[in-house]
Amino acid sequence: MEAPVSDERPDEERAATFREVFALREYRSILTATTLAWVGDYIAKAAVTVLVYRESESVALSAAAFAVGFLPWLIGGPLLATVAERYRYRHVMVACDLIRMTLVALVAIPGMPVWAILCLLFLTTLANPPSQAARSALLPLVLSGDRLVVGLSINASVGQAAQVVGYLLGAAIATINPTVALLVNATTFALSAVLVRLGVRDRPSAMTAAHRSHLLRETGEGFRLVFGDPTLRAIAVTVFSAMLFAIVPEGLAAAWAREGNTSGLDAGTAQAAIMAANPVGFILGGLLIGRAVAPARRVQLVRPLAVAAPLTLVPVLFDLPPLAVALLAAVCGAAVGGLLPVANGMFVRALPDGYRARAFGVMATGLQVIQGLAVLVTGLLAEWASIPVVVGVWSAAGVVLMLLVGASWPGRTRDGGRTPPRAATPAARQAEETAAPEVGGPTGQGPVGQRSRQADAPTR
Repeated sequence: MEAPVSDERPDEERAATFREVFALREYRSILTATTLAWVGDYIAKAAVTVLVYRESESVALSAAAFAVGFLPWLIGGPLLATVAERYRYRHVMVACDLIRMTLVALVAIPGMPVWAILCLLFLTTLANPPSQAARSALLPLVLSGDRLVVGLSINASVGQAAQVVGYLLGAAIATINPTVALLVNATTFALSAVLVRLGVRDRPSAMTAAHRSHLLRETGEGFRLVFGDPTLRAIAVTVFSAMLFAIVPEGLAAAWAREGNTSGLDAGTAQAAIMAANPVGFILGGLLIGRAVAPARRVQLVRPLAVAAPLTLVPVLFDLPPLAVALLAAVCGAAVGGLLPVANGMFVRALPDGYRARAFGVMATGLQVIQGLAVLVTGLLAEWASIPVVVGVWSAAGVVLMLLVGASWPGRTRDGGRTPPRAATPAARQAEETAAPEVGGPTGQGPVGQRSRQADAPTR
């Protein structure tokens, strides 16, 4: 089971400040280590797409090099995220950093064949689920109440900034020597391991041997929680669908900048502009919506923002120059940046204690797989049609999908949807279903009926 998290009402109601969050040494260590790893990862991602494209001259393989980092979540993400709850979070994070450092250094060996690069990248990403799950579960132990919300907001903004810096540096370095970019990534993992080891307090594992069941059963409970509760399921589907389209310009940027680029920009600059545009827009959109829009209004804006995300990319059908593509990608990122913090806040508040790491594993896996498949499929389609046509048609289909998905988004509650009802755990739901005939009989007025009405309230 997960370690208990402070749930004191006064602390939750009081708005936390950035100074309070940054005053905590453990949080500073976690944020710095994570930022270093992020920057290094994005540098390597930009470099690898260039490296593979140079070696193979194939858009599909270049897209595969970008997408392969997402695919390990499909086969082991939730399971590996569940494993993280069984061991000390600090140990898991350090071990994963050292594993990734070693594997990325191997990718940097000159003359490595494309198939070997893809295999090593695949193995490297297998360490991501337990590392990220451990960090996600550790943060509520370091930050309590509204400090956790502020800390998560800082992480999201810094993560997007790290993506911009990483892509810009990666594209620039890869133009000269992709191997150097990979060695930089290996170094950032080493520094991250040192910071976590020295700056984070060692805590016992959240799940003792006495509380363990079968690993597959524990993982399955996370899926049943997320997709069995109407509110959590609606949030998950909306987020997954939005990311299915927002990631495509980044994944195809390397080939996009080198095929049909008549703007006069060199390929490296064009690639960097396209890859960095979406995260820049994400940061600006998140700041604008978060600062200028009232909380209740943010919830109402989720549906139009979800439709706007793919809609802004439809004009690339007209084979626009790279800077115009980058501008549209930035607007798309702004729409996603406006809706994701709202969705994340509602999701976290609806989660019951003891399931955060597993729920994180489910959501992170879904996001990684959705993005990876989107890039992989559009890359394959780009072998048969031009990239602008593929992205434009893909995005037009996204508009239709988001209109359909928006119908399931949780509606207003008494506080505008900011605090949806806490989801019942799978065990609790099973207990209620078992007890219902005895307490409420066939009329459904017992615990099951009460819980069902409460869970369904936001959707009406």
